[in-house]
Amino acid sequence: MYGLWKPRVLGAWKVPASGPVIFAVNHSHNIDGPMVMGVAPRPTHFLIKKEAFIGPLDPFLTGIGQLKVDRETTDRTAITRALDVLSAGGVLGIFPEGTRGEGDFASLRAGLAYFAVRSGAPVVPVAVLGSSERRGRLMKGLPPLRSRIDVVFGDPFEAGDGSGRRTRKALDEATERIQKQLTAHLENARRLTGRQATLN
Repeated sequence: MYGLWKPRVLGAWKVPASGPVIFAVNHSHNIDGPMVMGVAPRPTHFLIKKEAFIGPLDPFLTGIGQLKVDRETTDRTAITRALDVLSAGGVLGIFPEGTRGEGDFASLRAGLAYFAVRSGAPVVPVAVLGSSERRGRLMKGLPPLRSRIDVVFGDPFEAGDGSGRRTRKALDEATERIQKQLTAHLENARRLTGRQATLN
């Protein structure tokens, strides 16, 4: 990542040095996940749609510990593997919007809340800014080479209410709490980096 682009990483010191952590990453470009993996202070295991595991990418992604997920169904295998990462004290990366979009955390799926409440792991919001502003000339699907991409890590927070409840109501409330925190972090990250919403 550092060879191809110019990542500017802010707030990496906020990531807990040990124990389970969930990175909640906004998603506006394909490069967002690899960028976070490349600059994060700890190895990260992302839940990635199974469609990405094609050809030589399959053994590569599996080899670096990424987790294949079927978004069309409740993928029990992926859920178990993700919980295993957290129970082993690892870092799980999730795109809480479920799919690539505006990257503004406007609509969250319940998956992030489920993993956070079930594991008790703190959630660290991560904003990737600048990856979708312009297209590269050489490779249209990627940001321009040597362009600056900002990765801003936020303060860890607990998604649950501390009761350990996993009811639908508890997960809905956790999703609401997560959404507020992620939206606030994104606004703060845009202020810090000087990147306004209209650009991203």
